[in-house]
Amino acid sequence: MIPKDIEERYTSLKDTINHYRRLYHVYDREEIPEAARDSLMRELAAIETEYPSIIAPDSPTQRVAGTALPQFSKVKHKVAQWSFNDAFTPEEMREFDARIKKLLKPKFGDVQPSYSTELKIDGLKIVFEYEKGLLKTAATRGDGEVGEDVTQNVRTIESVPLALSRPIDVIVEGEVWMSAKNLEKINKERAKKGEPLYANPRNVAAGSIRQLDPKITASRNLDCFIYDVARTSEKFPKTQEEELEYLRELGFKVNPHHKRAETIDETIDYWEMWKEKGRKQEYWIDGIVVKVNEREYEETLGYTGKAPRFAIAFKFPAEEATTILEDIAFQVGRTGVITPVAHLRPVLVAGSTVSRATLHNEDEIKRLDVRIGDTVIIQKAGDVIPDIVKVVKELRPKNAKPFKWPTKVAACGGDGKIERVPGQAAWRCVNRESPERVRRVWEHFVSRHALDIDGVGEKVTAALLDAGLVQNFDDLFTLQEGDFLELEGFAEISAKKAVDAIKKASKNVPLARLLTALSIDHVGEETARDLADHFGSMAKLRKASKDDLLKIDGIGEIVAESVANWFADKKNVAMLDRLLEHISIQKPQKQTGALPLSGTTFVFTGGLETMSREDAGEKVRALGAKVAGSVSKKTTYVVAGSDAGSKLDKARGLGVKILSESAFLRLLT
Repeated sequence: MIPKDIEERYTSLKDTINHYRRLYHVYDREEIPEAARDSLMRELAAIETEYPSIIAPDSPTQRVAGTALPQFSKVKHKVAQWSFNDAFTPEEMREFDARIKKLLKPKFGDVQPSYSTELKIDGLKIVFEYEKGLLKTAATRGDGEVGEDVTQNVRTIESVPLALSRPIDVIVEGEVWMSAKNLEKINKERAKKGEPLYANPRNVAAGSIRQLDPKITASRNLDCFIYDVARTSEKFPKTQEEELEYLRELGFKVNPHHKRAETIDETIDYWEMWKEKGRKQEYWIDGIVVKVNEREYEETLGYTGKAPRFAIAFKFPAEEATTILEDIAFQVGRTGVITPVAHLRPVLVAGSTVSRATLHNEDEIKRLDVRIGDTVIIQKAGDVIPDIVKVVKELRPKNAKPFKWPTKVAACGGDGKIERVPGQAAWRCVNRESPERVRRVWEHFVSRHALDIDGVGEKVTAALLDAGLVQNFDDLFTLQEGDFLELEGFAEISAKKAVDAIKKASKNVPLARLLTALSIDHVGEETARDLADHFGSMAKLRKASKDDLLKIDGIGEIVAESVANWFADKKNVAMLDRLLEHISIQKPQKQTGALPLSGTTFVFTGGLETMSREDAGEKVRALGAKVAGSVSKKTTYVVAGSDAGSKLDKARGLGVKILSESAFLRLLT
């Protein structure tokens, strides 16, 4: 038996703590200090310890369950869950507005609906069901019909009420999120323990909700905004604005940044404002959500197969600008592949002036239907050369003609003929010894990615080729000071420095760097490392068959055939033999024990301030990691610098851990 005075005290404590919790978490009002709330909590917990049968389901102590769940059970949603269609431009929003009016016209005539504009929080959607005012279940969206039961973990979130202000049945939807400040705090603790750091609060929030141990979830200090009523036993609010107020009255935390817009142009203005302001919030925002405000209109509009017709997500775009396409030129790469490059009227985008954009290949030009003289939209999202993403065809000159892909490219030399690579969108020079390609090959050979010959760069190699002083790679290592004196701009001191740099670069060359330098088709830095790690010596690699190469993880048919063919070419082998007379290959170091980052894969995107991406890659490789050029499910970390591009978006989509530069540096230490 529980003494009556204890029972009354317990009920009073529970209700008081919940009241102040609601004021603090929902209304941002701290009417008593945090220390006072903690003191009340300790007293409440002491009563529950002495009288366990008194524990109420809405007790604030029940936000953390005692044991971990073996697995998540499935929850069938009583109300189907939808995802929003996206819009990225004001034009798309006006089209949305026009569709709304067209669909409403048969029933309501010519009407102008108002819109509710709300911030689109980048978190994890959760569906909450309350029975008689008490939290019954919390589930992830899942596939829209069935989600995961994460009730025990959600109970740890202070801003989620365990009991509502009145005993009603209701199903609501909201977004669980983590603040950037809290993420920083968690990372400091992980750094002390030597654990990998997190960089993306959205992914940490999602991962925290799916922890099997609710105590871990509780330690993450997650937060939650509720934004929608899916079902209620009470009368439904007449507008979305009233619905948000209704949620607040029930005790839910509602994001304060929402506004009623009388026209679609007002929603566009709101979007424009938050494009800048959104970066300063404690939570991530990737756009705004625009909903028809009047519920009567919402019910008439209904849903498509996957999304509501009455609402849309208006996403923030990457940095974009418009300019004029003045010409399309062709660049020959070191493998002979032709890349079309757009010459643009200079324009400021993402803080820098650009005059070039890649058009990738023939198929991309056809897809865009881009023509010389067109006004184009370019997008810069972390890449050195921006992309053309769209043609503004309304501004197309009347005499603009469809672009015709050439059959010859002068930079290929000789007759300039080009051919399409079988099975690919790429074209290449038929003449593999074209002057332009040879120049690119030599630029690559001496670059920092390959032999890294300091002071012998693009201009010097071009001058050596023009003077006929080099033809094959081994020729470079036979040059004397007097040879450089024949070149314009060289004096005795600079000539000596060039020869010394070549001699220095010839000593202790890592096998992977030499393989990279040789410009074997389809062999980049990562593939070169895979080959070097697997075979350990040039002698073993030279004897490898195509089948031997295919046994290496990550080496496919095309690469294996290319490598095998290169070493089968007597001309290549003869040049390599001569080259090895001048170059000493570094002996592979024997690894004793696992390195700290063994088994991990890194992808770098955007610009880093403290080092180049190449240097960052070398640092993690030295610790046992692999570096990849693209994001996949096998990626462990994506290191995102300034102006990070599509790789960052893909990483978010796949749930890959994202590290800021500072978090990456802490991880290295």
